[in-house]
Amino acid sequence: MKKAAAVKPKALTKSQILNSLAESSGLAKKDVQAVLDSLSGLIGDSVKKNGPGSFTIPGLCKIVVKDKPARPAKKHVWVPLVKEYRDIPAKPASKTVKVTPLKALKDMV
Repeated sequence: MKKAAAVKPKALTKSQILNSLAESSGLAKKDVQAVLDSLSGLIGDSVKKNGPGSFTIPGLCKIVVKDKPARPAKKHVWVPLVKEYRDIPAKPASKTVKVTPLKALKDMV
């Protein structure tokens, strides 16, 4: 006999997060919304082109902008998945955002 698969709880929605934070902190829902909006604004300013390129939420995570170098085109490369030769196009340089959990967040899991 097969065991019934355990049902995973769904992730919280934005309104559920706001309600939960408002209840636990005793603040109004509008105040919690304003705090989250200002936090996202701070993160955006930090990772923008003229910003420092990193932002740390103490005890949770560190958000860093990484530069990915350009990748040159490759001609006649063997692709084992499709068992044929293909040309791989070049990719321009780009920036990506990397979020790294801090120790306190790792210990929560």
